Amino acid sequence: MSETALRKDSQDGEEAVEPKTLVEAAYHRLRKDIIEGNLKPGEKLRVEHLKNHYDVGAGTLREALQLLMTDALVVAQGQRGFNVAPISLSDFEDITRTRVLIECEALRQSIARGTDEWEGAVMAAFHRLSRAEERLDWKVGSSREEWEARNKTFHEVLISACPSRWIRHFQQLLYRQSERYRRISMHTSPIPRDVHAEHVKLCEASVARDADRACAVLTEHIIRTLDAIRTLPPSLIEGDPAKLAKVARTRARVLETE
Repeated sequence: MSETALRKDSQDGEEAVEPKTLVEAAYHRLRKDIIEGNLKPGEKLRVEHLKNHYDVGAGTLREALQLLMTDALVVAQGQRGFNVAPISLSDFEDITRTRVLIECEALRQSIARGTDEWEGAVMAAFHRLSRAEERLDWKVGSSREEWEARNKTFHEVLISACPSRWIRHFQQLLYRQSERYRRISMHTSPIPRDVHAEHVKLCEASVARDADRACAVLTEHIIRTLDAIRTLPPSLIEGDPAKLAKVARTRARVLETE
């Protein structure tokens, strides 16, 4: 794999890229509000209302919503317009099972074909992720975004030596689909978890070219989020931002007194 390709993979999503068009800017703002829960799962997306909120024209907003449909974050209701895609435990179980299959196969191929250059890119991505984890504060939006971007980059660089662009494409789609659930899990912290330690094990096994161990660690890493979501009340999984915020505040107060 070329140095240019590795550099592109390692930078993809890590830093906020200035949108080049109004459509792209509206897409990123809408996507952020969906991931954060400001636009609730199942919520009707009324173009006439949203175009004023996001300060764009109706045509620009519709194009942005169509882009979000390709991410499966927005669904079209025939002639009735757009809605935020719903979420559910069964949906996340399906996403998780499929992601384990796809990402583990991609990691095996990447470990088998990765060069010294790939190893260096993995270590660099892990280093940047570790720094973000040291600074991580879920109450601060910029801190959450930095961690999420660097976590995404780390997972993408791990599989960047996989030669199948389709496997990489589907891994990215499944990763994006996991974001809303991961945000709920990280906000509420329903089970004890050391995500940094999980990343350490994953990085070490991958660079050591131990594909079996790396895939076992990756599988456990992905499934841990599902295990956390399974412990939550259905009302939280369905994405009520008010209840989620209340749980997050309660959790923060508990941590402050420990």
